[in-house]
Amino acid sequence: MLLEKKKKRSSEIPTSSMADIAFLLLIFFLVTTTMDMDKGIPMVLPERGGEVKINPKNIAKIIVNASGDVLFDGKPIEEDIQLRELLETRLMERGYSEGKPKLIVSIKTDRETEYDRYITILDLVKEAGATKISIAEPDK
Repeated sequence: MLLEKKKKRSSEIPTSSMADIAFLLLIFFLVTTTMDMDKGIPMVLPERGGEVKINPKNIAKIIVNASGDVLFDGKPIEEDIQLRELLETRLMERGYSEGKPKLIVSIKTDRETEYDRYITILDLVKEAGATKISIAEPDK
């Protein structure tokens, strides 16, 4: 009797196209993924231009030194809440003309001021209701 030889079945997974599949998946995810690009401070900056004369009474000056201490119109401020309250009071005093706020808040920092402290002060100014904010360039 003749016994036929049985062929062994291959139990391997074909890997010849595995690199192609991985490459196509990589391209698919790169193309379909969206990047969130909204980072930073959302502020509209004006065009560089000429100077405008403003009444000094309509400017609230905030100065932040290198150690993070704050001066509001030349007077030291102990707590951040106090700055917000003073600014809210000053905004109410100056009022509005033709629907536009009169008071301009000028923030000036030292070059050595920590960025977090600067952002905290800027947030307090916005919370107080100021819409006209001037960011002064630090002294060199």
